[in-house]
Order: sequence, then structure tokens, then C-alpha cells
Amino acid sequence: MEPPVVTLTECSKRFGDRLALRKATLTIAAGETIVLLGPNGAGKSTLLRLVAGLLRPTAGSAQIAGVDATSAPRSLRAGIAYAGHRSQLYRGLTARENLELHARLQGQRDLDITALLNHVGLGDRADEYIDGFSRGMLQRLALARATAHQPALLLLDEPASGLDADGRLLLDATLRAGLGTRTQLVASHDDGLPARLGARAVHLNAGSLA
Repeated sequence: MEPPVVTLTECSKRFGDRLALRKATLTIAAGETIVLLGPNGAGKSTLLRLVAGLLRPTAGSAQIAGVDATSAPRSLRAGIAYAGHRSQLYRGLTARENLELHARLQGQRDLDITALLNHVGLGDRADEYIDGFSRGMLQRLALARATAHQPALLLLDEPASGLDADGRLLLDATLRAGLGTRTQLVASHDDGLPARLGARAVHLNAGSLA
């Protein structure tokens, strides 16, 4: 029997005197979508970064497919996409160049970048430098990059931030398209998102999972 895609076991993370995450235990099965709800400062970003392997737990464990998230092999990490508060896009490059660079890093030679940019509503801005992009435009581009290589595990931290109404519809459609086919963990303030997706809601408050 294959292990869950994500397994947190009594997982805690401390930053100095501040306990950001307290003994979190959570399992996410393959193809499952979970919406992580909670106020600012609840620990949502910390939990996502632990799952992504960007942070090491202070106590407990965070595993991906049964392997410690911080030491997962490259073959496993290649199937993980993480989009955090910071877009991690490259200033000084155009929208197209950002996706071209991502495709090269992922070894994707046949990625249809024009179609991808059109899908997120940036087709007419493809060759503009992203330095002048609004927050919402950067979010759209980050979403395009995160989903470009069809990741097995998609981790999104407040992806609706800065999006207009059309952008939020695009986000919902993108997440619905992944239901049952990829594992998705989304941190959000939108209490209605789990119902719209038919997804499991998990509540986090003051570092503790409800």
C-alpha cells in the first residue's frame, strides 16, 4: 500500500520564542484537495513551507510520499509545485521569458507557452517585462508557472491575493481541473472555497489544527 502523498506527524515549528506550528498531524491522499483555512498568523504559510521542504520541523516530521520532505530526491521534488506569498518570478524578464526559463529548468521542451499565457489571461502581455505587472497579474503568472509541468502535488499559499473577479474564477477553474488527478493543498482566507471545489476544509488557528 502506497503511503499518503503528505504526512505531517506531531509537526511543530518554532522561530525563536514564537511557536508558529504546534504538533500538527495531517495526511493527504493522492488526488485529494484540501483547503487550509485560518486568519493571518495562524501558521498556514509555515505549514505549506514544511510540506514543500523549505523548512525543517523543530519537532515531529513532515513527509512526502513517505520520505522526509527536506531530503526528498530530485525525482520526487520534480513533481511538486509551490507558489508562496512571494511570486518568485524573475524581474527583468518578460512573462514569456519567465515561463521559458521554468520550462528549461523542468526539462520541458514541448510546453506551449503561448497557450498557457492565454489561459491565464496574459496573452496580450506576454512580451512585457513583469516589473510593471500588478499584484494580480503576477499571481496569474505564478499560477501558470506552478501548473505548467502538471505537478503531482500543488501547494498554493493565498493564490487569490490581488486577483480580480475574473482571476478568482480562473483560480477556481484551475483547482477544479486538478480534482482527483493531482494532490492539492491551498491556504486561503476564502471560507467558501472548499464548498465550491467539493474539497476538505482544514482549519488552522494559532498554530494548531482544529
